[in-house]
Amino acid sequence: MRLIRDCIFSMVAFFAACAPAGQQVLPDRPTGSAQSAAGIGKATNLQEVLDEALAFCQASQDYWGKGDFDNSFAALDRAYALIVPVNCGDDADLEQQKEDIRLMICNLVLRIHASQHTAVNGARKAIPMDLNPTIQREIETFQGPQRRFFMASYRRSGRFRPLILAALKKAGLPEELSWLPLIESGFKIRAFSSARALGLWQFIPTTGYRFGLKRDRWVDERMDVAKATRAAVAYLVDLHGIFGDWTTALAAYNCGENRVLRVIRSQNIDYLDNFWDLYEKLPGETRRYVPRFLATLHIIRDPKKYGFDLGDPDKPPDTVEVNVARQMDLKQVSKLLHVPADVLASLNPNLRLGITPPHAYLLTVLRDKEKMLVAGLEKIPVYTPPKKRFTIHHIKSGETLSHLARRYHVSIDAIARANKIKKTALLHLDQKLKIPVRAAQKDHPRKTLVTKPIHYRVSRGDTLWKVARRYNTDVASIRRLNKLAGEQLRSGQDLVIRPNAHTRASIA
Repeated sequence: MRLIRDCIFSMVAFFAACAPAGQQVLPDRPTGSAQSAAGIGKATNLQEVLDEALAFCQASQDYWGKGDFDNSFAALDRAYALIVPVNCGDDADLEQQKEDIRLMICNLVLRIHASQHTAVNGARKAIPMDLNPTIQREIETFQGPQRRFFMASYRRSGRFRPLILAALKKAGLPEELSWLPLIESGFKIRAFSSARALGLWQFIPTTGYRFGLKRDRWVDERMDVAKATRAAVAYLVDLHGIFGDWTTALAAYNCGENRVLRVIRSQNIDYLDNFWDLYEKLPGETRRYVPRFLATLHIIRDPKKYGFDLGDPDKPPDTVEVNVARQMDLKQVSKLLHVPADVLASLNPNLRLGITPPHAYLLTVLRDKEKMLVAGLEKIPVYTPPKKRFTIHHIKSGETLSHLARRYHVSIDAIARANKIKKTALLHLDQKLKIPVRAAQKDHPRKTLVTKPIHYRVSRGDTLWKVARRYNTDVASIRRLNKLAGEQLRSGQDLVIRPNAHTRASIA
């Protein structure tokens, strides 16, 4: 096992190394069926280069599925050779795509290598039911301050566990893993963590991407229970293949396999490779994660022993999927079906904006509404995106993107995207910026409450920008009211200020 892990580390280190721009360090592209299966063409720009690399990753997975490990690794070699010389410049989107592909390559190496060489130690159905003081503390937490969370999560579990149990059974994994979402998300489909993990199984974007969960403007498949469950099962199979025991595999599910592998390697002792041996060196969240899961299993197995009356969980809704080929607003669909919009949205949580995508999509509806939807589908108007509107703002002294975001009630990201600048960009006097506004807004910035002028005495360290920010106004308004030629202030100086007053912006 130690030799296998060393091999994995060597391969990951190889792919993660940065080669000089333009240097060909890996073999040429695979030939024959790999090339045609991946749909590879000659790249003419950076986006096409990244798309070509992604196609090689797909070809690698196709070969892997057929047991052709040589061509699978060769396709990854070529994918990495393509992205190494790519210089994305200031294009953050391309840079993120390049990083996602690099991570995908590294993790595919881990997964393929594990499936090719690693023997599973112990039964895949064996989850050790330890009961030590650490697990006992987590049981007591569920009995006390988190009792309401536990009970609510247990009730919600009934909506999803039949589907999860079927997927686990098909993969030959322990059915106890069906309780993992209780720890991950409380069985909430839209659960979102500070680490950007989303959905029932709490996938971060890169890990979800690795396991085939797509994400675009309209759909985020991390919130598709069926697809996310299949991805989670595939990930758990890989992790158990790498580590050989479920407690360590679950720790890796929480903090990442690379983090756990680094901790194991730092031990320099072959037998210190299970969760409890590694416990003190793992992140704090992971040290609680596995004991919380085992505590959940103890309570579920014998609720009366721990003072719980769990009752019956919720039943899954009786639903059916209808193939729709037109883009529609769920609010329009809910009117047709006489179903509350929030109910329809809860059945299709992967629709990010409540709008079906501009291509074929399987819309989930209650079974008794299927015929009504099919019969009335043509009556639902095709969704038309609202036309983007912008306000043109002339930058005044002291203004920043955060100041504009607060003033116009938009995000800094939205302003940066509209003007193709970085969020940290420095603004200069009289610079023109496009500010996105909602379609319902009038053709001027939001109205603000203008109050009577007040007198303000300048303190040491004050600047016009600081004073303007304190009273929700701008530097130009203060200068105009006080007939100031420059921006220098002196301690003790009296200023006239009209709070909530701004210089008006022109409109696009």
